[in-house]
Amino acid sequence: MALEYKKEFFDRNYTVREAYSRAWGYARKYKFRIFVGIVCGMLTAGTLVPLFQVIQPALQQASANEREAEVATEAAAAAPQGERRLTPMERKVAKAATLPSWYPKVERVAKRCGIELQDKSGAMGGALLLIAVVVIPLLAAVRLLLIFLNQYCLCWAATRAVTDLRVDLFRQIQRQSLQFHGRIDVGQLMMRAVGDPSTVQMMIQSMLSQLARAPFEILAAVAFIVHFAIQNHMLATLGVIVIGMPAFMFPVVGLGKRIRAWSRKSLEKGTVVGSHLHEVLTCVRVVKAFGTEEFENRRYESVNRRLLSTIMRAFRWGLFVGPTVETIGIVILCGFLVWCFMARVTLANVLPMLAPLLLIYKPVKQLCSLQVSLETAQASLQRIWSLMDLDMEMPESPDAAPKASFDDRIVFNDVSFRYEGADRDAVSHASFEVEKGRTVAVVGGTGSGKSTLSGLLCRFFDPQSGCVTMDGRDLREMRTADLRALIGSVQQETLLFNETIEANISYGSPGATHEQVVAAAKMANAHEFIMSQPEGYDRVVGEKGFSLSGGERQRIAIARAILRNPPILILDEATSALDTVTERLVQDAINNLMANRTTFAIAHRLSTIRNADLILVMDRGRIVERGTHDELYAADGVYRRLCDMQTTA
Repeated sequence: MALEYKKEFFDRNYTVREAYSRAWGYARKYKFRIFVGIVCGMLTAGTLVPLFQVIQPALQQASANEREAEVATEAAAAAPQGERRLTPMERKVAKAATLPSWYPKVERVAKRCGIELQDKSGAMGGALLLIAVVVIPLLAAVRLLLIFLNQYCLCWAATRAVTDLRVDLFRQIQRQSLQFHGRIDVGQLMMRAVGDPSTVQMMIQSMLSQLARAPFEILAAVAFIVHFAIQNHMLATLGVIVIGMPAFMFPVVGLGKRIRAWSRKSLEKGTVVGSHLHEVLTCVRVVKAFGTEEFENRRYESVNRRLLSTIMRAFRWGLFVGPTVETIGIVILCGFLVWCFMARVTLANVLPMLAPLLLIYKPVKQLCSLQVSLETAQASLQRIWSLMDLDMEMPESPDAAPKASFDDRIVFNDVSFRYEGADRDAVSHASFEVEKGRTVAVVGGTGSGKSTLSGLLCRFFDPQSGCVTMDGRDLREMRTADLRALIGSVQQETLLFNETIEANISYGSPGATHEQVVAAAKMANAHEFIMSQPEGYDRVVGEKGFSLSGGERQRIAIARAILRNPPILILDEATSALDTVTERLVQDAINNLMANRTTFAIAHRLSTIRNADLILVMDRGRIVERGTHDELYAADGVYRRLCDMQTTA
């Protein structure tokens, strides 16, 4: 059986602007940290400017020294014997004429501060040496600190923004109705809610860090190049660079579409892997019982290999970005050198422009590689926003009034309901009343609509026609939280959390004390088996109560309902899967639970509902019979046939 990604019914596409503007909405809360990180990135980029400023004077100084030596040699050879040679001071003055225009100003400022950059012979001064061995390393340390603050602040902001996104995703999932949860693949939903935000977090961290530094490093280098070109009358050469720089982006934009497509496919395949793992672990009892471990191993290996193939294809397209950018950079550099040769530009004027061009290669490459990150993150963001924009929540009237108690009766008034995609109504034109303190039982075959009735009472669904009222008020006009607080339920399949027994009993009653938990467990006939283990109420029950028997899980659920103490109780075939001895214990617990409560019981074993005040018999969504046990049995209809079948069985 092949495992393939199933595109969800709510998936949609978003533009880059839509996807990232909404992501910024989560980051905006931490804009101060982002601002600090960006400023540190700007300051880090600014430390490159002094390096650019030093390059041309150093080249000119080296050229001047070489020229001075040549002139001195020529003068010595050409001068007549006995002619005076230049003194060291004269050579110093001549040498100073070759220094950049800003050097004398720097030297005067240094002298005012008591710093001698050169001694009388022109050699390096001790103060300059101090600057070289102390100040420059200090500046390097400051640069490292700025880099650290840049990355830390942006990582801090990105991590918290994505954490907020995860919380909102969880809330969004919780808000959806049971119709949504009945249509969705739980494993794929988990990957979408956990895996996609993790991908976005890693991408945003790297992107913000690079975006806070790389553009400013490029800006500092380009600003120097423009200033240098204007100052040295090299506007034509500058034009060659300005025309060539945009060529970096052409291949990146072209590769971006393919990267996005394969990134989305790799996310989808990863979702299939997570979904299959969740499914196998959830159904591990079936896997063990049928000995299909090796079969599941092969299926898991197959889906992982398909995931690997997709990831590698996306990775290959991403790898093309770096070499392409490098190739274009080399072509542009070669073209620039050819132009300089043809324009007869001196080496001293070429190299100062090449240095910043070479230094900005790394940030330019980083910005180009961001396309890969942007496309990958956008694929995740599209899946996230598709889920966030989903609206299958049970609507609540803005005028919904609070309701703290159940006082009179529940009425189903000509209620009909059909599940989406079904060919017939699950409940059709159902009408009946449940008076306070009474017990109404619903019986019928599988698929007759029994559980749907209880779902309508809890307002897990809304009827397409008719209405359900409590004390004369339509459930749709009540606050959903108030309605659920009035109802407790014990289901056929008892689901427990992987927590202690006490935590499971007190679930939904956060203020309950240990003594109240114990009292509820005693009423549910659960205290004895709980205390038979050394851990007692601190025993962890395992995934879905894995370590407990069916009867033990049911009694924990009954204790939970007793502790909650709701006025309305729903019992959905709570004893159908139990043996006779366990059923008696559970039934006694249920009798304790039902005392002084209005009970809506869905019964599989008809012997448990003989004393119900009203029994409804359902068939294909319709109520075909109603009455007490004696009345229905005497009528010799569907109910009697069901009773006789269980008696003979």
